[in-house]
Amino acid sequence: MRTDGAPRRRFAGLDGCRGGWILAQWDGAGQLHLARLPSVAGLFEGPDAPDIAAIDMPIGLPDRVGPRGRAPERLVRPLLGLRQSSVFSVPARAAVMAGLGDGPEPQRYRAACAAARATSDPPRAVAKQCFHLFPKIGEVDALLRRRPDLSGRLLECHPEVAFWAMNGQQPLDLPKKVKNRPFPPGLDLRRRLLGAWGVPLDLLDEQNARALGAGLDDLIDACACVVTAKRVACGKALCFPDPAERDAFGLPIAIVA
Repeated sequence: MRTDGAPRRRFAGLDGCRGGWILAQWDGAGQLHLARLPSVAGLFEGPDAPDIAAIDMPIGLPDRVGPRGRAPERLVRPLLGLRQSSVFSVPARAAVMAGLGDGPEPQRYRAACAAARATSDPPRAVAKQCFHLFPKIGEVDALLRRRPDLSGRLLECHPEVAFWAMNGQQPLDLPKKVKNRPFPPGLDLRRRLLGAWGVPLDLLDEQNARALGAGLDDLIDACACVVTAKRVACGKALCFPDPAERDAFGLPIAIVA
């Protein structure tokens, strides 16, 4: 609690992992809590629900997309230098819904690619990495459509864009992974940036990552998201695009950092 008697604001950052989400909860000062969540909805069901949560998952699915995906992807990629390949092109809503249909994965992937080609200019299929995110994209989309009261409290972010903002709006020169394996110098760089922004670092180690069934990079990314949540609450966040676009259901199409 704050010494002036007012409750400290609560922030959350979420990064997807196998079978759920890594959650970073932070009071903006000295207390950081890391946990594993089976669903995003559970975060908002109790009395300790965050004031602002930032999630590394696309929110807002347009009816059509242009070259290189939605407007947020097109705007943030040039900022990231060598890290821009971490930003996937998200297809139109019809492609995501087709990929979440019934049937075996190859059939659903073909259906998603067909729908993506029909709703993109120029026609473009779905990258496999993005396709594997569809269940989590669908989970967040369904939650926000069911809970319009969460609009403005659960926002899309991207860890590398968050680190760009933390790094004085400069791209990071070291990757988190090399050949799909953790790259310690890149992870250490991101830990230092988090520490410089006040995030406690004592939980960001391999032991805690193993205990949560995740990689250390997942924990670090969740913390990047929670810093973004605090930046939003403090009025310091950047929005790409600004103002945000909206999809047919009124959900914002924007990345905040």
